[in-house]
Amino acid sequence: MPDKKRWSSTVAGWFIVHDPASGGSAENVGHDRSGDGADAQSAPGSTGSPELKVFSSAPPDAPGGNVDFEKVFDAAGIGTEERERVTRTQQLLESLPPGTDDTVKKQIVMASLKAFGVPIEKIIESGAQEIQALEAYIRAGASDTEKVAADGSERIKHYEEEIVKLRTVMQQRVADQNAVIQSCNGRKLDVQKVLEFFGQEAVARVVRESPKLHEPSS
Repeated sequence: MPDKKRWSSTVAGWFIVHDPASGGSAENVGHDRSGDGADAQSAPGSTGSPELKVFSSAPPDAPGGNVDFEKVFDAAGIGTEERERVTRTQQLLESLPPGTDDTVKKQIVMASLKAFGVPIEKIIESGAQEIQALEAYIRAGASDTEKVAADGSERIKHYEEEIVKLRTVMQQRVADQNAVIQSCNGRKLDVQKVLEFFGQEAVARVVRESPKLHEPSS
């Protein structure tokens, strides 16, 4: 397994390390945390990681988590020729027979690149640029996601408070209306006693003839 501390000191923890002992799981290489005095740092791409200012234009969105890598590299100012260096080297590595010894692989690839006049330093630089751009993209997305989540939580909290207030208003209004009904019915009974004293026929006649009154519906 590669030396994590060495890789992290070279590329600020952007690399992914595959650990054969853990079944090929991958993890970001962060700063050493073994207690040698180094300050602890958030895992790359996580909340709190410093922004990497590598984009000269706004990087693309990733709807559904689908990343348009070419547009990401465009936004980071990585040219076509630089990308092609990495792609061709990757294709060359993938074309080698499975199980080829690492030393032999390196000899074959180095010889091929030398034959084509491809500067090794330029390939390394381009590869590191791509990794830097991808890490910057991860961090930018994480920062934006944190803002969206914080804003969403705040709005949900506001709406929940509004819901509680509305429910309180509704419950109070229903309670008030029930009290109104009870009070008015009590008053109606008092007046009804007066009308009943004059008799149903007299009351019905007055109601029919009065322009101020409407006959109650049946």
